[in-house]
Amino acid sequence: MKSTAYPTLDGLVDLACRDGVDVRPTLLRVLTDLYVQKPTHSTDETTRYVELALGLIDSVDDATRTAVAASLSGYAAAPAAVLARLGRAGAPPAAPRMEPAGAPAPTDTDDLIELFFAATSEDRRVILFNLDAGATTAARLPPPAAANVVDKLETAALQRNGREFSRTLARALAIPLDLAERVARDPSGEPIVIAAKALGMKAAVLQRILLFLNPSVGQSVQQVYDLADLFDALPREAAAHMLAIWRTAGGVPAPTHEPVYRDRPSRQARPLAPVWDALAPEQTPARLKSVS
Repeated sequence: MKSTAYPTLDGLVDLACRDGVDVRPTLLRVLTDLYVQKPTHSTDETTRYVELALGLIDSVDDATRTAVAASLSGYAAAPAAVLARLGRAGAPPAAPRMEPAGAPAPTDTDDLIELFFAATSEDRRVILFNLDAGATTAARLPPPAAANVVDKLETAALQRNGREFSRTLARALAIPLDLAERVARDPSGEPIVIAAKALGMKAAVLQRILLFLNPSVGQSVQQVYDLADLFDALPREAAAHMLAIWRTAGGVPAPTHEPVYRDRPSRQARPLAPVWDALAPEQTPARLKSVS
């Protein structure tokens, strides 16, 4: 399926077949779960879901189609085009599911995490703004991080101390340490933007972190500007929804609270990739000194 309204759909579907591992069934189930969590949708949200769903339905197995049809059959705002493609147009509605609202099941979220990290910057935006369509209320928003937590993150980034940054980020977000390391090392930078938005970080602080933490991001002024634009456009609800997915990584729910400054024996950090050891402080380019 070629989508004129959503040109990145083809890249996202192709990505779902990468390396011979077809995660299109998981992607369709996750997108549908997100869609039915919200009682009503704008025209744009419905259009985005329909385009993504129709691009995936013909490529998934019968069990996935049956599961997606069951999810939509008890949903009053189910798009007719999707129901028709599923072969359930006019079928009597099934009993509504009584599952609590929240992130998808751990198995699905693990695959979605991998899909997100393997995606291009453009396709990551597709995923993020579809998560926004699935976010329901402001109750999803975590409280802004304490000022001392943000200060510690910024200090670690300015010192190019990747280990300390990852440890602090893992505690602040209540996510596994290995996932926090992936967020910090990501060469495109979108995961850091998500983390900053979820923490309620100020844009100027994020810009300084982007410039110093990861050389693959900070050496490109244009990339930093693009990420700053994403930060401005990204609803905090979408960041909070992705954070909820991160917290289910490995199928282990995250704790509700953990001290930021106290290491416990059971939480010893594993060694980071050698990239952090290779980093050395550099002079800040003159053109970037205006970032405040």
